Amino acid sequence: MITVDIDYCGNTVLVSVSGTLDEAAGQALQAALAGVTIDVRDLLVDLHRVTVMNGDGLLHLLDVHRRAECLGLRVLVTGWQPQPQQCMAQIAGIPGSGTAPGEGYPVAGFRRLLEDRAHRARDTADLTAE
Repeated sequence: MITVDIDYCGNTVLVSVSGTLDEAAGQALQAALAGVTIDVRDLLVDLHRVTVMNGDGLLHLLDVHRRAECLGLRVLVTGWQPQPQQCMAQIAGIPGSGTAPGEGYPVAGFRRLLEDRAHRARDTADLTAE
């Protein structure tokens, strides 16, 4: 289960996420962009209270990131916990624990890489389940 708290602080939208970031997270995360006005400049996503994330959750997070950038917002995702960070690193193909995924990569290019690999991982899992 996921809980998303949205606060508007001046020209920043603060999205605090709690729980499990998985396939059920899409609608809750999209709500963060519903109230964006022309005055909003930044989207800050706080993941301090997310202890579990899977590939579907990562895809939802990447989708919100892409949509926010299309609205002209600067996006910062903070508070990566060990399991979600490892999930992203594993999907990205970055070896080693404690790796900071995305460091040294252009954001848009890294996001596309992650999206492609997360989609492939989900498709592979669907095929194996059948």
